[in-house]
Amino acid sequence: MAIKITGEFEVKRNPEDVFDFLTNPEKFAPLLPEFQGMSKQDETHFTVKVNVGISYIKGVADVKMELAENERPRRAQYKGQGSVAGGNVSLTAGFDLSPNGEGTKVAWQGEAQVFGRLTSVAGGLLEPLGKKQVQKLIDGLQAALI
Repeated sequence: MAIKITGEFEVKRNPEDVFDFLTNPEKFAPLLPEFQGMSKQDETHFTVKVNVGISYIKGVADVKMELAENERPRRAQYKGQGSVAGGNVSLTAGFDLSPNGEGTKVAWQGEAQVFGRLTSVAGGLLEPLGKKQVQKLIDGLQAALI
């Protein structure tokens, strides 16, 4: 099951500051909904732990992330793979930054592919839940970048 989400927002910080924030997992990762912890392997690889749960399938997901695209200060894209209770997930999250007056316009896009038992149990709940969690993340990013 594939879930795709896109959007944009504006902040009053310059593209360099926004890029530096988005490419620093120690600042960015704690804004993930249900964040439990993070371990950094090197400058472009880290693992995040997040709580997940739909219906009676609950647990902690370990998601291995990589900063796959790093074009300062225009674009950052993460790719990740993880095991989720009852399945696996593959995801990408990209941010395109452009100057906008005194600030920055952030166009973002995300895609998650969910495999395994989780898709058959959760079915139609996955997409609305995914969108809700992504919106929480975007709201947190906007607040942190004020």
